Amino acid sequence: MAKRLQRTSQAPARADGDQGPAPRAAARRGRVPAQIVTEFTTQLATLTGAGIPIVKALTILEGQTRPGPFKGVLQALVEDVSAGGTLSESMAKHPASFDRLYSSMVRAGEAGGVLDRILLRLAAFREKAAAIRAKIQGALIYPAVVAFVAIAVVSAVIVFVIPKFEEIFDSFGAELPQITRVLLDTSRFVVDYWYLVFGTPIALVFLHVVLMRRGGAYRYRIHKLMLRSPALGPVIQKSMIAAFSRTFGTLIESGVPHLDALAIVRDTTSNAVLVDGVEQIRKTVREGEGIARPMGESGAFDDLVVNMVDVGEATGELDKMLLKVADAYDVAVDRRIDSLFKIIEPAILIFMAVVVGFIVVALFMPLMAIMSQLSGAG
Repeated sequence: MAKRLQRTSQAPARADGDQGPAPRAAARRGRVPAQIVTEFTTQLATLTGAGIPIVKALTILEGQTRPGPFKGVLQALVEDVSAGGTLSESMAKHPASFDRLYSSMVRAGEAGGVLDRILLRLAAFREKAAAIRAKIQGALIYPAVVAFVAIAVVSAVIVFVIPKFEEIFDSFGAELPQITRVLLDTSRFVVDYWYLVFGTPIALVFLHVVLMRRGGAYRYRIHKLMLRSPALGPVIQKSMIAAFSRTFGTLIESGVPHLDALAIVRDTTSNAVLVDGVEQIRKTVREGEGIARPMGESGAFDDLVVNMVDVGEATGELDKMLLKVADAYDVAVDRRIDSLFKIIEPAILIFMAVVVGFIVVALFMPLMAIMSQLSGAG
């Protein structure tokens, strides 16, 4: 291992002037799947809990890791910790693999001498969060596929099929009903201005993504609008509260000070409305007040959560109360998602049936008239 570290320390400088070793350069390139980091966390907790020194444990895990970005990260961790640095400081250098929440909990575990227990809590936290994300993504797959197929089929019919029918109608000089003329006009517009019909939604989606990544007022308004949505609003709010409670509760349980924990929650939260609310709470807590009152004033949390946090502060068991809130709201989110998609799936199918029915009726009405005309002439 010493030879390996010696070789990496003598690696040539990169083109951008960084004199750091090659593994760190590799670690910054490529995405490390979250599941790999979770498995590493569990394995590191097991090894450290068995009394194996942290450098030895990292070396073992680095040796059994397949070549790739995460192996480079582990090589950098071994080098830094062997040189006298702390594990949390080394992990903080690799935010793509170990976010601020991760490194802060490891730092708390190092300070309290309970690194193995903190790592187990962190692994459980990551597994729970991954399970929730997987459930939401799984619930979204079927409606998304159905909607995509429906749009593709209708677009193909409008662009390729309906113009053929228009040629038939013109050849017979048939008098077209209003519903058919509307359909033909729509098809003609789509064919003539296809770049606008298909390009405008793509451009709007691209612009939306760019503005959301920039943040600012647009991102805040969109998130606020989503929270006020009658269908999705309650699901998003409960999911948001569950994530806040689990993250905040886990940090407090691990020994992270309240102000630091709130700052970490703020920085790891994706919803701009909740970010603003957590920052308001943090400013109030910094002045010496409790958490429950500013939570209620922020408008991001419902009364049940505020009251439970108030009880947790009064009894000195805020971390346990927050984790209970997270568990309860996770169950509520699961139920709401199931109910919501039981409505969305048939709604998509009904909409598809209405569109297809409209096209069929619009095309077959003049066709029936033409067939009647031909039979009468025969």
